[in-house]
Amino acid sequence: MEIWRKLLNRMMRASRLDSGFYEEMETEEDALAHAIMVAILTSAATGIGLGLAALIGGAGAIWLLWGLLSGFLASMVGWYAWVLITFFCGTTFLRGPEKASMAELTRTLGLANSPGVLRILAFIPMVGWLVLLLSGIWTLANGVIAVKQTLDFDTGRAAATCIFGWIVYMAVLFLVYIWLPSPYKMLHF
Repeated sequence: MEIWRKLLNRMMRASRLDSGFYEEMETEEDALAHAIMVAILTSAATGIGLGLAALIGGAGAIWLLWGLLSGFLASMVGWYAWVLITFFCGTTFLRGPEKASMAELTRTLGLANSPGVLRILAFIPMVGWLVLLLSGIWTLANGVIAVKQTLDFDTGRAAATCIFGWIVYMAVLFLVYIWLPSPYKMLHF
């Protein structure tokens, strides 16, 4: 039970845009497991929200399952692409004075993804899309702070580093929407 309490506490602190928290997590090696758990939880929330959107949209039970699977996979792949691209950008052509490891950035960006649990609400007619948009923007803001603290960047450089990878993250989700028979299309705008 203690591990869940600690995870929830970290998710709440991460969601508050607390730069001191991300500075702590940069060196907190046991936070890697929590970062991965956050990625899994937010991906599951995405899958559940999209699956329920399909079901409520009248698509049937198979779409519920497809929503769960496609939402989960797109979110996990997108998040990991965000981490990889941000690491590459932040340690190569936008490199600053501080050298960071992949594990450090995975910890901080994993926890920065905490607002993604709100994606479970994507099924709500008329406002589900707004929940997705706001949780995405909130996640990006967290990511900028995480990158700023992890790579010791100024805010502008952190935003440039983070936005590029985040665009890829959102593009993966968008590709699922466009190319696959997807429950994203069931969201009521």
